[in-house]
Amino acid sequence: QVQLVESGGGLVQAGGSLRLSCAASGRTFSSDNMYWFRQTPGKEREYTAHITWSGSPFYADSVKGRFTISRDNAKNTVYLQMESLKPEDTAVYYCASNSRRRGSKWQSDYWGQGTQVTVST
Repeated sequence: QVQLVESGGGLVQAGGSLRLSCAASGRTFSSDNMYWFRQTPGKEREYTAHITWSGSPFYADSVKGRFTISRDNAKNTVYLQMESLKPEDTAVYYCASNSRRRGSKWQSDYWGQGTQVTVST
């Protein structure tokens, strides 16, 4: 069974840091482009960052300079290091593989179950 399992979320004060992990199992993801999304109630899932199979990172403007995506293929794990967190970063964060946009929606080969990040003022 193929699974993506996120961890590392929690409650942090504004200006603080968190590192999210996304552990993949069931198959090797080293050839996949891996994504992080976030979602708040009543809103569409929002692209946050992705890293290509070759290790090139890309970011949404809203997190550029504060978040860093990385991957460890030996551990089949993707990370999202989040610095200088703001209350508006509060969301459920999801990882996904090989995501692509279809109209206003994102589709992915696999999705994780999500991890809550809450940034307090």
